[in-house]
Amino acid sequence: MPPTGSGTAQDPWQLKTPPGSSDYTMWKDESADPPTLFCQVGSTRLSYQLRAIDDLHAMLKAHGDWMDLGAADENKDCKPGTVEAWGRDPANPVGGWYGLRKGYRGRFGMYLPPLLEALGRVELEHNARNNRVRAR
Repeated sequence: MPPTGSGTAQDPWQLKTPPGSSDYTMWKDESADPPTLFCQVGSTRLSYQLRAIDDLHAMLKAHGDWMDLGAADENKDCKPGTVEAWGRDPANPVGGWYGLRKGYRGRFGMYLPPLLEALGRVELEHNARNNRVRAR
């Protein structure tokens, strides 16, 4: 399903978490330094490096199979081998956290995969818990 919105601050992508329990919006700002992907969840704003879209897709393509999301807040440990763990791993392309705002760098595994699904780049499960994602 194509995303609702064009991905700008004035017309953000309208998304739902994988279980479908929460609505949120995302938009990109390519003029920011570094280029930034913003995520608005209620009154909370998270931000990630914009390159996370392409980097996550490339990693999932190389992985070649389903991968658990493993979403977790920044101050919580996450399950190894998950999208969340990769989004904070020193061995990823940015050398650590894709999240830009300290204290709000987690939840990568919750908010990035639905955007990639809306953009047609991944398949995503929509169960109540323990969802997985794989590249198209």
